[in-house]
Amino acid sequence: MSKMEDMLSGLRRVVTANDADGKSHIMIDGGPADEFRTGDLGGLLEIWHDEASGPLDAQPCDDKGAGTPILSPDRGKVKIRWFTAGPTPEGAPPEMIADLTRQAFVAIGAGDHQPDTSKHPAMHTTHTLDAIILVKGRVRLILDKEETVIGPGDVVIQRATNHAWAVDNDEPALFVAVLVDRT
Repeated sequence: MSKMEDMLSGLRRVVTANDADGKSHIMIDGGPADEFRTGDLGGLLEIWHDEASGPLDAQPCDDKGAGTPILSPDRGKVKIRWFTAGPTPEGAPPEMIADLTRQAFVAIGAGDHQPDTSKHPAMHTTHTLDAIILVKGRVRLILDKEETVIGPGDVVIQRATNHAWAVDNDEPALFVAVLVDRT
């Protein structure tokens, strides 16, 4: 089992709801709703996708079988997910990493979200306001003009800026992200 597989084993989401009588219960207790992974380079593991405001629906809005995760939430919605970043494989040609990264962004509906990848092949923008919490690992948050190291428990408020995440050692990183549509 790879370090990434080991880190992802046991991810659990518990979603609560009220029944027809208004009594709270566990609606979902299990793993991610869906996932998109590029081997040990990284991936998206969906937890929930729902309206950002208004009443809560009694039915799950994002459960198994929804298909390949898309980077951003739909218009007026919020998306909650785990996401991963793996270390760059030793000896991997930069052109290969750039090509795999580009293919991954296209696959998750974000082919047009990469205006400038000159600092890192995973640089991208979104139209969302994100709260991103690093759970495991150590990463560099790369921005156009600067970068900083993020450790477990650190929270980044990502405000629709061009950015990338790069693992700062040989251990994969696990994040939790809440993305709120701002369009």
